[in-house]
Amino acid sequence: MHLYTREVKVENTAVESIAVEKWECQNHGGNPTSNISKKYAIFVGRYQPYHQGHISLIMQKINQGIPALIMVRDIPADEKNPFTTEQTVEMIQKFHAAHDHDVKVMIIPDIESVNYGRGVGYEINEFAPPENIGFISATKIRQSIKDKNDDWRSLVDESIQPDVERYLLESDIAL
Repeated sequence: MHLYTREVKVENTAVESIAVEKWECQNHGGNPTSNISKKYAIFVGRYQPYHQGHISLIMQKINQGIPALIMVRDIPADEKNPFTTEQTVEMIQKFHAAHDHDVKVMIIPDIESVNYGRGVGYEINEFAPPENIGFISATKIRQSIKDKNDDWRSLVDESIQPDVERYLLESDIAL
């Protein structure tokens, strides 16, 4: 698993104004353009579920004092994505709020590709998980839950494990 982060200066542009309404509805931080001098590390993913690998990568930036903007792709629930986008956002917010991390969570439309301009001041980073975390497969986590095997518990933070179980029990999606 690799997550890509981009430190960006958030500015009020026409393109960003599309996401502002969703941001204000979904996030504690309100309008992301209210502090245009603040730089964020951006993380984009499905987070099905949000696990220790995601947390480890995001914490690398938070521990450097860089706030994180976690963008959750708005995708329909299915066997590979058993959690609704709203449930995913709730789990991510719950974890980071409990630790008082400087994190904003935002729902974005599903994406076809990630494109960026060369030489425009963005730092593109690819992080490998630390050795003590290793590669974590969300597919294997979902399969472990389906098989009623508790191995998944070491891969998902205990603060959101009850939510993971509850959402899966409430779901009509067959894993």
